[in-house]
Amino acid sequence: MTVDKVATRVKVSVPLNSPEFSLYDHYMSPAESETTYRQGAFFDLDKTIIARSSVLAFATPFARAGLMSKKTLLKSVYSQLLFSTSSTDQDKTEKLRAQLSDMVAGWPIDEVKEIVNETLHKLIEPIIFEEALDLIEDHQDAGHEVVIVSSSGEEVVRPIAALLGVKSVIATRMHSEDGKYTGEIEYYAFGQAKADAIIQFASENNIDLAKSFAYSDSMTDVPMLSCVGKAHAVNPDKELRRLAIEKGWKVLTFKEPISLQDRLESVPKKSLVIAGAGVAIMGILAVAQGVRKKKVRTPTS
Repeated sequence: MTVDKVATRVKVSVPLNSPEFSLYDHYMSPAESETTYRQGAFFDLDKTIIARSSVLAFATPFARAGLMSKKTLLKSVYSQLLFSTSSTDQDKTEKLRAQLSDMVAGWPIDEVKEIVNETLHKLIEPIIFEEALDLIEDHQDAGHEVVIVSSSGEEVVRPIAALLGVKSVIATRMHSEDGKYTGEIEYYAFGQAKADAIIQFASENNIDLAKSFAYSDSMTDVPMLSCVGKAHAVNPDKELRRLAIEKGWKVLTFKEPISLQDRLESVPKKSLVIAGAGVAIMGILAVAQGVRKKKVRTPTS
């Protein structure tokens, strides 16, 4: 049996898209070598980092710009609710692909980017979970490779990742010609495809998946959660919670969306308190030192 950069493959008879299948269970950690392996932290975006769907967050400005009709908007809302609350299969995946393809065909890419950039702070900042921000910062401080993995398009996900200080992204890629989306999907980051992309990313970046983390709220991300050694179900529904308990995954509750501005404004206040306390302590030490000097000082005149 040979060991590649990330793992040793083991043949199994359980289907990859089965909830009972765990990619991690069938991959071994990298063997000792001269290569330095790191840990990764893979975060789903919608309802894991932010409190709602990223696509739906931008739906109103897209509609105002004439990119979406009211009918398309309502259909998108319904589909997001339907597929985010149930497990995935090939038929559902293809339906989502078809809807996405029909919706964005003909959209000017520059206009999409402009709308996202202009409304990003207003629409996304207030709905970011503080608990997710804390985790991202903790992973970055620990030297882990943080990756946002989302079925939303790159043009939506990358600006959000940049806002959060995250460099690496796995997201849906749309084909374009003459500056417009053709409707053809080059890569759809959904279900099993997320796990496949994570495994490839880990191989290319020397990440040990057996020691890595993943966070998601959705049953559709069971393959993603299954391909790491430290999976976390965030605000799970009954089905995902039951599966998480069966597999020994940690269950987390995120309930505090916070504006980045509010978070940043709280830092100086804390810093001032700490700085003030430091000055006070230094003052006390200085006085104490002076008192001690007076006690041991011998008059010379």
